[in-house]
Amino acid sequence: QVQLAESGGGLAQPGGSLRLSCAASGFTFGAYPMGWARQAPGKGLEWVSGILNDGTNPYYETSVKGRFTISRDNAKNTLYLQMNSLKPEDTALYYCARGYVTFTDDVRGQGTQVTVSS
Repeated sequence: QVQLAESGGGLAQPGGSLRLSCAASGFTFGAYPMGWARQAPGKGLEWVSGILNDGTNPYYETSVKGRFTISRDNAKNTLYLQMNSLKPEDTALYYCARGYVTFTDDVRGQGTQVTVSS
């Protein structure tokens, strides 16, 4: 079955960096646009970034543009999110999902927690 497994979250200081990874299995990874979404405490799910099947045309939500970089390795069935210049408002549970500017379906992993605090 379709599985998405996020990793790489943790505690970072404001201005710091983290790199998230998402290992995909159970489907043809290279056939799908993929992206990242997040859910902050007490808030709804927010689409953050997406990338096309071939790794081109990255999309970023306004609040992360210029700070986050999405990439993928289709040979490794893995999606990445490099997060730089982190802010406390980036604190959230981060999920990878199929989609480009929004979700294609409701498949999610367990998420990886990112906490930005001094």
